[in-house]
Order: sequence, then C-alpha cells, then structure tokens
Amino acid sequence: MLSHALHHFLADYGYWALALLIGLESMGIPLPGETVLIMASVHAGDRGGNIAAVITAAVAGAVVGDNLGYLLGRQLGFRFLLRYGRQLGFSDARIKLGQYLFMRHGAKVVFFGRFVAILRCLAAFLAGVNQMPWPRFLLANAAGAVVWASIIGLGAFLFGRAFHQIVGPISLAIFVLATIALVWGFVYLRRHEAALEVEAERVLPGPLRIRRPS
Repeated sequence: MLSHALHHFLADYGYWALALLIGLESMGIPLPGETVLIMASVHAGDRGGNIAAVITAAVAGAVVGDNLGYLLGRQLGFRFLLRYGRQLGFSDARIKLGQYLFMRHGAKVVFFGRFVAILRCLAAFLAGVNQMPWPRFLLANAAGAVVWASIIGLGAFLFGRAFHQIVGPISLAIFVLATIALVWGFVYLRRHEAALEVEAERVLPGPLRIRRPS
C-alpha cells in the first residue's frame, strides 16, 4: 500500500527525502511532488508527525529545485536558443519578446505556476531561458513555494484522506483556468506581436546576450 510505503520511506530517509523529490520535480523532472506532499501531510496527521517539518522540507525542495531549474534555463536553455532558435522558428525579435514578457509578467507565472502541475515543472526553467531578473524570480518563487506548501500541507494534515476529494476538483479548476489564460495569451500575442516586439526592443536594446543577474 502506498501510504504504508511512504511511512517507511519517511522513517528511513527523513523529510528531506520529500524535499529531494519536490526539488527534482521543480527542476523539470515530471514527478508527483504535490501528491507526495499530500501523502506526507496525511501521514503526519495520522501518526502525530511534525507538519512543520513536512512544510519546511517541501518549501526547501521547491526553492532549491526551482533555482537549479532557473540556472539551467539561463545558462543552457538560453544558449541553445541563441544557437538553434532560428531553425526552430524563434527569431531574435521573438526571443527578446519572451524576455520582455517575463520581465513584466514572470513573477505571476512563477508564483501561480507552483499550483499548476505542468507549470510547476517548467516555470523556473522558462524564467531562466527568458532571463527573468534573478531577485524577482527568487522572491516570486519563495512566496509561491511557501503559500503552496502551506495550503496543501495544512489542508491534508487537517482533513486527512478526505483532502484528496477536495484538492482534486480545485486542481482541475486551476488547470482549466490556466489553460484558458494560456490560450488567451497566445491569441493576444499573435494579434499584437509586431507592436510588442518593438516595445521589447525599446526596453532591451542591443544584441542578444546572457545578461548578468540583477
């Protein structure tokens, strides 16, 4: 039984194993971080465990993993775009447009992306690829991690296994809203791409390059 296996997993390796799993998910590896956080919190509630330790481990894993994902995106992902972007349909103007959009709206993507399964894996990497300023990324990332881990962890701790019945529809609703927002954003970009590229060039003049974190 999965809950029984989790009990032994936490007993053998401690809550930092939870941090490792969530950290790997945050780096971009598709792992069920939220599900394991729920199970660890239910486990803490059923067996008198320390929910503060569970939440702390989840926050630590999310922040460290996201920052590693950000670094990979900034150093490797952006270099890949510079080298192969044109073959993939990403002109210099479009790459710069992505940087501009993350400069303006990246904090929202990083914060709310923590609550959407797909974005939870990709948001940090995309922020790095688009060279979102690191201090803004770190603030949004840490805030999202704390809010996410606290809501999910405390909810599962207080409501136990019934929390699965609560969080399922909520996660689905968030996913639907995020999909609608992405579709709307794509349509808006297509209609206003030229004007946004001009504004991006004004804000980020000069050739494409890896900008120093600031």
